[in-house]
Amino acid sequence: MANNDKPVKVERVLCKICLTEIPITEAIIPEATDYVAHFCGLDCYEKWKNQSKKPEAPVDKT
Repeated sequence: MANNDKPVKVERVLCKICLTEIPITEAIIPEATDYVAHFCGLDCYEKWKNQSKKPEAPVDKT
C-alpha cells in the first residue's frame, strides 16, 4: 500500500491588530457576514474593541 501523506497548505489570515498569521479555520466566524475582522486572541480583540472608545477632543465654544 502506498503512503500518500502530502503536506496540506493551510490558508492563513492576519490578525487585525498585531498582524500575526493565524489559520483561517481558527479565524472564521459564521455569524459575521457584513464585515469580518480576524484576531489572534482575546487581547488583540480587546485592543481593537477599545480603539473606538477613545475620548473625543473637547469642542471650543468661542
